Amino acid sequence: MTTTDTPTPERRSRILADLTPLRTSVHYRRLWFGNTVSWIGQGMTALAISLQVYDITRSSFSVGLVGLFSLVPLIVFGLYGGAVADTVDRRKLGLYSAIGSAVLSAGLACAAFAGFHHVWLLYGVVALQAVCAALNSPARSSMIPRLLPPEQLPAANALNSMTTTSGMLIGPMLGGLIVGYGGYQIAYLVDAVAFGASLYAMWRLPAMLPDRDRTAAKRASVLDGLRFLATRPNIRMTFFSDFCAMILAHPRALFPAIAVLWYGGDARTTGLLVAAPAVGALMGGVFSGWLGRIRRHGAAILLAVAAWGTAIAVFGLTRNLWLGLFFLALAGCADTVSMVFRNTMLQAAAPDEMRGRLQGVFIVVVAGGPRLGDFLAGSVAGLTSPAVAVTGGGLACVLAIGLLTLRAPGFVRYDARTPTP
Repeated sequence: MTTTDTPTPERRSRILADLTPLRTSVHYRRLWFGNTVSWIGQGMTALAISLQVYDITRSSFSVGLVGLFSLVPLIVFGLYGGAVADTVDRRKLGLYSAIGSAVLSAGLACAAFAGFHHVWLLYGVVALQAVCAALNSPARSSMIPRLLPPEQLPAANALNSMTTTSGMLIGPMLGGLIVGYGGYQIAYLVDAVAFGASLYAMWRLPAMLPDRDRTAAKRASVLDGLRFLATRPNIRMTFFSDFCAMILAHPRALFPAIAVLWYGGDARTTGLLVAAPAVGALMGGVFSGWLGRIRRHGAAILLAVAAWGTAIAVFGLTRNLWLGLFFLALAGCADTVSMVFRNTMLQAAAPDEMRGRLQGVFIVVVAGGPRLGDFLAGSVAGLTSPAVAVTGGGLACVLAIGLLTLRAPGFVRYDARTPTP
């Protein structure tokens, strides 16, 4: 083999995730590592709580209520947490909310060690954990533009996507193993200890007071953030495009039926269907080195969402399991690309004093959109069939993105070198 056949480090860096933010900013490096560890711990706890609720109640409905007790506080306090993040020191808000999450996990461990098994306690802790997450996420996300230069934001958001996806994949797997061998109390205890990495990263950060140039005379309000969003077409389009994917083409609720009707499978097949988009999303983060060279972020978002809808539509036409998993993974990869550029636009185009509130809106969209998508997919499938719901939803997503492209030419022309909200 000649030397020209060997991939150079430069060529590899164009394909694999860009690690420049980790190399250039020690604060971001600590924050990324701490968040990765804590996300895995939270994934463990989420699975352990679901298993414990079922162990106590023997009711799938009771397990489903866990999601409701998490969703409502996340939506309500997501907007409020964003307003708080635009008012106080974001470092302190992130630190105190992370401490709250760690204390809650430690409380679960103590209750499990003491043999105090009551479902109302688990529901209450889940709700409080959602409140802490709703306060922590806007503060943490709005810190990133203060730690890195604008040209490194796409790479940082790609790395952040790997953090969340790793938590969703690795956390539940570790949680199942730990609960199986050591019990619920060990899983909760490991999660509480895992928060130590995130707490250390937050503690070492400098003060992160928001820019008060425009808001010195008043406290930040949720309504001001929504009014700002209403007058900023490019930022507003990032949310509209995400709604197209999450509401119109989100077949997750149909996976149990699809596993049986299309593939003759069982719960294990359903697990593969659920995991496939997450695996694709993780691969999208791992092979994200090329994203930093893209400047037309608006056009990239529209193309990525259209790719999501197309992949979902084709998935609805497949009856081969491995081919179906491939298209679901492809959709997950497209979602990572969309998420990277949507987050980058929120961070780069929005003024600092509005970043927390916009991240709060982002939380509401990410948390609420898929639930609306589950309801729509289930309703359409009930009236017609799962195939119509899946393929029709994917095509509707592509059509909606096409209409948005025609209605928002400024979004298509958005250039990262001159970010405008």
